[in-house]
Amino acid sequence: MRTSRPIIDKITISDQDYARFSEYFYRKTGILFENSKRYFVDKRLVERVEATESHSFLSYFSMLRFSQGDSELQTLINLMTVNETYFFREEYQFKCLVNSMLNELITHKKPHEPIRIWSVPSSSGEEAYSIVIYLLEHWPALQQWDVEVISSDIDTDIIHKAEKGIYSQRSVQNLSDTLLKKYFRKVRDGYQIIDDLREAVQFTRVNLMNEQSVRGYKQFDVVFCRNLLIYFDDVSRRMAADTLYDALNPGGFVCLGHSESMSRISPLFKVRQFADAVVYQKGRDVV
Repeated sequence: MRTSRPIIDKITISDQDYARFSEYFYRKTGILFENSKRYFVDKRLVERVEATESHSFLSYFSMLRFSQGDSELQTLINLMTVNETYFFREEYQFKCLVNSMLNELITHKKPHEPIRIWSVPSSSGEEAYSIVIYLLEHWPALQQWDVEVISSDIDTDIIHKAEKGIYSQRSVQNLSDTLLKKYFRKVRDGYQIIDDLREAVQFTRVNLMNEQSVRGYKQFDVVFCRNLLIYFDDVSRRMAADTLYDALNPGGFVCLGHSESMSRISPLFKVRQFADAVVYQKGRDVV
């Protein structure tokens, strides 16, 4: 017998419905919803049931699974994913990037080889743009090296926001007035990244749980994957770790969020303790 949650806007999401949807969303994205997220998920499901003029959750769920293309799934992903960040978040890792990681990496690079940095998930772009600003401000060797910054997310709406590069006062609160004047211009809705910096970052859509989606993401030297794995279960974390490992050049580094530890996820990486941060490295003896 099915038990039901209270009706929200006249649409009922039962416990069984919720379980079926959660399992489906997990298979597609690797994101596992805990019970504490129940109201959040129910509310957004009801929004989509009504927006698609479905008669019930079951009719909507059938349409979601069997319709051609994945436009509705992408809409749901955009609604269900949380994007909250700001400039220079966990700044110690940017210090480690310019003080240690890059200087070690270039000792193994040929002059014509690019340095490739991947920010995933991109969220609204603060992390990727922070990397570029930090390189410009604190890494003198940037003049001698071609650095590519690619930033990716599963949420297409947030990618469009990142490309526009418009941020609130809260997002830029950790930036000095000097940096704001140098790299932003004041606009009606806040501050917008200058065009040169917007052109310096390539934003793309990627799903780390989809083999086809990540196939082209290779030969990176540094990956920032911060505060994503906390939304995965153990199986999805290991799959994501394997993907990041395959995406890295030998000797490449991964930076995780402060509450995440690769040592508890995968044995593929070795721990590197630098002066500014602990990061994780792919061995150089990998062919």
